[in-house]
Amino acid sequence: MFQIELVEKCKANDRKAQQRLYRQYCNGMYGVAMRFLKNPDDAEDVVQEAFIKAFQRIHQFKGDVTFGAWLKRIVINGSIDFLKSKHQHTVELDEKYLETSDEQGWMVEDTISLEQVKDVIEQLPEKYRYVVQLFLVEGFDHEEIAGILGITNSASRTRLLRGKTYLKEKLKNIVYGTGS
Repeated sequence: MFQIELVEKCKANDRKAQQRLYRQYCNGMYGVAMRFLKNPDDAEDVVQEAFIKAFQRIHQFKGDVTFGAWLKRIVINGSIDFLKSKHQHTVELDEKYLETSDEQGWMVEDTISLEQVKDVIEQLPEKYRYVVQLFLVEGFDHEEIAGILGITNSASRTRLLRGKTYLKEKLKNIVYGTGS
């Protein structure tokens, strides 16, 4: 059955179609949630809530993106909301002092493992970690990141620049043995 047909059946509250969409996307969405939450139980909870929201709001799905992309955004927002609820004391950066970043790509030394990169991303301050993860790992552009996080495009670019700078410095320390 085609995805469009499944979505239309879900709009008609067809439980079997909902079950098929769930089975089709649950593992991938769990992976997305795990990249943010790092806890299997929390990731499962967020994915379950995301599917509930998706099926409750399926009439808002217009088909301008794939269902998977639409659902992924719900999972990411749910993951970020979950993390924010656990970290009540976050400080927002004053955006009037932000500069914009360049969009230059960057390379990681061959001696650096994927696990080391993930570990360093986890060490980033929250406001940078979310942008770095959404941009580098999830592949969102700055407009999408701004919408997800409720910040400006300029803030997204700046946070990415600062996050990547922090990431590069920490990775350089690992390569040259000057720190962890």
